[in-house]
Amino acid sequence: MKPNIHPDYQKVVFHDTSADTYLLVGSTIKTERTIDYKGKVYPYVAIEISSVSHPFYTGEQRVTKKDGRVSKFKNRFGNRGIK
Repeated sequence: MKPNIHPDYQKVVFHDTSADTYLLVGSTIKTERTIDYKGKVYPYVAIEISSVSHPFYTGEQRVTKKDGRVSKFKNRFGNRGIK
């Protein structure tokens, strides 16, 4: 590997502000902010949504049923001519 071309990989605390949850993750993100988390000082990044609060991961996602072209055609014309 070439020296000095790869970003520094370090543990970073991400704060999901919508769920008020802290996640300690390895990352190469650069930030000036730090936080004392579980007795150690880590770089800190505030985020609005994560797997803790995203509806897809929490099971609260609402699926809206949108009929496609074929469904609209079948609803409009029924099964005429289809055997």
